[in-house]
Amino acid sequence: MTLEDLITIMIYIHAFAGAIALLAGSVAIVSRKGGTVHTKAGRVFYHSMVVLALLALVISWMPGHINNFLFVIGVFSLYLVISGKAAIRYKKIEQRSELRVDKLVSGAMFFFAIVMLVMAIHQQLNGNSFGIVLAIFGALGLVRSIQDFLAFRNIQKLRKDWLRHHIGKITGGFIAAVTAFFVVNEVLPSLLGWLLPTLLGTSYILYWTRKISKRK
Repeated sequence: MTLEDLITIMIYIHAFAGAIALLAGSVAIVSRKGGTVHTKAGRVFYHSMVVLALLALVISWMPGHINNFLFVIGVFSLYLVISGKAAIRYKKIEQRSELRVDKLVSGAMFFFAIVMLVMAIHQQLNGNSFGIVLAIFGALGLVRSIQDFLAFRNIQKLRKDWLRHHIGKITGGFIAAVTAFFVVNEVLPSLLGWLLPTLLGTSYILYWTRKISKRK
């Protein structure tokens, strides 16, 4: 088996995991929150996204397949789904020492966000419009990771806000998956493909954030 054959297999697995993630994520979003269907679909979504993102990181650095877009989406998706799933654990957390892995994940996002911003400046100086995309993802990653570290300082508030963190991060992972699907397959015109999933996903997050606040 040649390296190219191995890359082709990884691409097929990546595409299959993406299809499963989109399907499971859609089911989780429309099903009753906390119910059996939501929980099971959420687990399938999480594991599919981890496989999808890890393969994206590997493929994006393979000879002949170097792809900055795929790498950025992979990093951002992995951060969002891992930290989003971890947020479920926050409701039972007792002390900061239990947040070591969470801090490592957020620290990794902070590091890659800085890398993205540096790459964005380099791309812009060389006249590459992709620098704008890198700047947006880098800025989002930087803000998100800083917000994480600020939230980790207050354990009591972290316990109360676990659901808000979970919905925001997991939905963000789903938005990243949908955006990647739209852009790669050119489902919509370029700019619309980038913006529409974010606009709809953000509206969904805001709806549930307000609903949670009212319940409290």
